Amino acid sequence: MPDYRRNRVEGGTYFFTLALADRRSDLLVTEVAALRAAVARARALYPFSIDAWVVLPEHLHAVWTLPDGDADFSTRWTLIKRGFSARVAKGESRSASRVAKGERGIWQRRFWEHTVRDADDFVRHVDYVHFNPVKHGFVETAWNWPFSSFRRAVGRGDYPAGWGVGELVDGAFGE
Repeated sequence: MPDYRRNRVEGGTYFFTLALADRRSDLLVTEVAALRAAVARARALYPFSIDAWVVLPEHLHAVWTLPDGDADFSTRWTLIKRGFSARVAKGESRSASRVAKGERGIWQRRFWEHTVRDADDFVRHVDYVHFNPVKHGFVETAWNWPFSSFRRAVGRGDYPAGWGVGELVDGAFGE
């Protein structure tokens, strides 16, 4: 079995990417209420701060900060993935391996994480999260994507509402 090494920093800030097993699916946006409920449940059990989040049809990106003394992001993602899977109707295709292990076929098994190193790295990753629906051609501005923390960030004064419009975004966000 492979040894997946993850950088764990207690109280750290992390950027994550998670994807559905079926990359043609739109399950994350059609069942966004189930995802929100799963996140709320996980946060009630294992608190964390959401610095940025975007949900696209078949994948999501998030930037979280964990509490001091805590580096266990894997348990949180496990709870979110399981909670979401339990809330959506069955019917997805499953490999023989998933059937044998009693797993749903909704999520890719692993996720990608990056430990945010400093303030500039934080800004690049939060910008990446918020620009992602524009990058993928779903909307022309981050403001127009409803499944994102961008509007909350605008409300805090972190961005102007028209951020990214008419600007050349060089993609130096980091993923």
